[in-house]
Amino acid sequence: MSEAKSLYSEVILDHIKNARNFHELTDANRKAHGINPLCGDTFDVFAKVEGDRVINAAFQCECCGISMASASIMTETVKGKTVQEARSLYRSFEKLLRDPAAASTLQADSGQLPMLELIREFPSRVNCALLGWHTLEAALDGRESTTLGA
Repeated sequence: MSEAKSLYSEVILDHIKNARNFHELTDANRKAHGINPLCGDTFDVFAKVEGDRVINAAFQCECCGISMASASIMTETVKGKTVQEARSLYRSFEKLLRDPAAASTLQADSGQLPMLELIREFPSRVNCALLGWHTLEAALDGRESTTLGA
């Protein structure tokens, strides 16, 4: 395994074993439930938004490790970002995973999100990495539920 892939794997495993913000956010003013009917993963994503800024984010899920790691990184990455910046991160991340020819368009302040790039080598797992983000977008839009992969 290359050094880069080994580092990526270590980061992903750390987020699986020690998921950040894996709890209900009791003061959230945005919340959505997301499901991936193809694999059975379910998510609840919580966000506290003040003005146009994501002040805090958290999640709970019954999901695979890839979903867990991605959502953990997501909650760390979107804190302090504007709603538009959070949406832009999701779109850039989705493009990176779905389009192998795409160069990374992730912003310099995207935290550990680029560590998930290797998931695109496993197309059947891409929706796993995106479900938390898709559910966050629903919460930011004021939608209570969403489905990815149907």
